[in-house]
Amino acid sequence: MSLYRDTGVVLRVQKLGEADRIITLITQKHGKVRAVAKGVRRTTSRLGARVEPFAHVDVQFYTGRTLDVITQVQTLDAFGAGIVNDYQRYTAACVVLETADRMSAEEGEPVFRLYLLVAGALRALADGQRDASLVLDAFLLRAMAFAGWSPAITECARCGDPGPHRAFSVHAGGSVCPKCKPPGSASPPFEVLSLMDALATGVWDIAERSTESSRREASGLVAALLQWHLERQLRSLPLVERRRVEERTPARESP
Repeated sequence: MSLYRDTGVVLRVQKLGEADRIITLITQKHGKVRAVAKGVRRTTSRLGARVEPFAHVDVQFYTGRTLDVITQVQTLDAFGAGIVNDYQRYTAACVVLETADRMSAEEGEPVFRLYLLVAGALRALADGQRDASLVLDAFLLRAMAFAGWSPAITECARCGDPGPHRAFSVHAGGSVCPKCKPPGSASPPFEVLSLMDALATGVWDIAERSTESSRREASGLVAALLQWHLERQLRSLPLVERRRVEERTPARESP
């Protein structure tokens, strides 16, 4: 029996037989792993609560003929506890998991940077100190960069002419200059592009000073870019709640 250990985040679970589940994780060393957790649907199982979506875990597997089998699980971070009771954070976290699942299509292929992005996004959502929409859009922009789909924001996507440029084309890959502007391009305000650049590079003081309208327009462009590259819509993305800036925690200045 070949044993191995890894650290990962549970992306999704599926029923298998009467008492088992197939657990899909994105892991630090082995990329995406699908493994069987035997007996976890029984009330007496000690593993069941540790292999739910959003869980950050240390796992021991043994190699099976078709699917590996989970033999031990230790919880590192129970991100779900800070996520599932808030609809905005929950739906944003679901998009994070679904995006990671789609972007790590090949099982066993290392995706260390994506694993770090997922764990970091879930930690920020569970902590609740930043607006969930900003955390989600920052994750999506950085995940697209990981996949080689980073949009042009501060330069023209076609000729590389320095910007900022007023036109933005999802099909062209981001901002476009007047000479390269294709028909049907959007014309977002410069504040929207500044927000997207801040989220992509982690400049949170700029991102948290953004207005509600800028956040909504940036979210729309990020979602359109992601779905253009994935070639289909994420099921969880339309469920994401975009809360008004004024409704956030009074203790924080309009983030």
